[in-house]
Amino acid sequence: MTDLDIEQGAADKAERPAGRAAVWGWMLFDCAAQPFFTVVTTFIFGPYFVSRLAADPEAGQAWWSLMLTITGIAIAILSPILGALADQTGGRKRWIGLLAAIKIVSLFGLWFAAPGSGLMTAFVCMIFATLAAEFSIVFNDAMMPRLVAPFDVGRVSNIAWGIGYLGGMVVLIAVVLLLAGSPSTGKTLLGIDPLFGLNAMRGEDARITGPIAALWYALFILPMFLFTPDPRRHDIRAGAAIRKGLTELKDTLLSLRHRPGLARFLGARMLFQDGVNGLIALGGAFAAGMFGWGTTELGLFGIILNVVAIGGCLAAGRLDRLVGAKRLVMASLICLVVATLGIVGTGQGFTLYGLLPLPLEGSGGLFPTAAEKAYIVYGLLIGLAFGPVQASARAYLARSITAEEAGRIFGLYAFTGRATSFLAPAAVGLVTVATGSARWGMATLILFLAAGLLILAFTPYPAETIKRDASSEL
Repeated sequence: MTDLDIEQGAADKAERPAGRAAVWGWMLFDCAAQPFFTVVTTFIFGPYFVSRLAADPEAGQAWWSLMLTITGIAIAILSPILGALADQTGGRKRWIGLLAAIKIVSLFGLWFAAPGSGLMTAFVCMIFATLAAEFSIVFNDAMMPRLVAPFDVGRVSNIAWGIGYLGGMVVLIAVVLLLAGSPSTGKTLLGIDPLFGLNAMRGEDARITGPIAALWYALFILPMFLFTPDPRRHDIRAGAAIRKGLTELKDTLLSLRHRPGLARFLGARMLFQDGVNGLIALGGAFAAGMFGWGTTELGLFGIILNVVAIGGCLAAGRLDRLVGAKRLVMASLICLVVATLGIVGTGQGFTLYGLLPLPLEGSGGLFPTAAEKAYIVYGLLIGLAFGPVQASARAYLARSITAEEAGRIFGLYAFTGRATSFLAPAAVGLVTVATGSARWGMATLILFLAAGLLILAFTPYPAETIKRDASSEL
């Protein structure tokens, strides 16, 4: 045996999938990251930004849309480049660490986004926090093919996604019950004064979600740094790594012409992820406009969806080995199409497009009308499906590529999730304006979900058949 054989054998051994602690450390990354998306972006700070930081809600929506547009373009352009760079330099953790520092500092900055003076502070901090959050996901996802055996990636990916929803739900519950005071009474949903003396009139219950998400992220990302092995670092200068990475990225893009299965999967994902993102981003706002839901109702709606999402991910993790990631993604998309049809077919006094009349009078309390309860039922279908559709798609791709190209392919994967992310909201907005109906606007999301489903139906699983040596198995 030559010295080269011994060195290569040691390298293979060092990069084999690791044990339980390593896998759990990797999965807890999702738990660390999710409160930013659930609490800060979607249900608490995002609505606060739109409704209270600008001169009026319309201006707030314009600033929020501009922030999403800037981050979306940056993520679409830079994610494949960063993924290629990760492949060239080897180690992922140092990049995640750098991005974690940016994210944590930016989230703490949200505390200073007070009504009347904090618009630009929030705008800049949200841009940096969002970019750091999304880019770190690229590096974290790229660790999975070396960490988990191919037969197990679906189970692990879905469990990780479920743990992420659990983290988001725990923080959201804490905010709704302990920190978010009613503007009229100053009391939380439990009827107590907000902890830490937070003043809802100054937006402190929303502003505090930034530091809370930062501390949560710092705590739950630690196991990944402590227990999850990193690929060997390559001794290459940053400039040379970028040039080589960009060359390999260009070659990867050109190679998609000869990798039709992978190209088809990425195209399908680009479409259906637009629909999924639209449902997540606009579903609560659609309900708020239709039923007049406030922060408490939206927070509880988010909690309900997260509870169901956890169960959906755990069930999908068990089913993955039986039916495979492709069938799970397709079943989830069908579920989302049905749920969206139900949502747009529900209004005050009816559901199923008027085929089922509902009483207009309410029963009192939260979600008092029958139409609101019907909306929540359709929301349960969304909660059941939107975790598995994303987690199983991640597993689908991990089974279809080699560990050596994971960084740049997962960079392309992030790109397909963002490249056309403006299309679904734009379609919803244009159709809403043209028809004067928010319901018809939301219905356009069905087109994105159905188109992705149709393309995926004709995509092989795995997207490519690849050869793996024994070192890639547990």
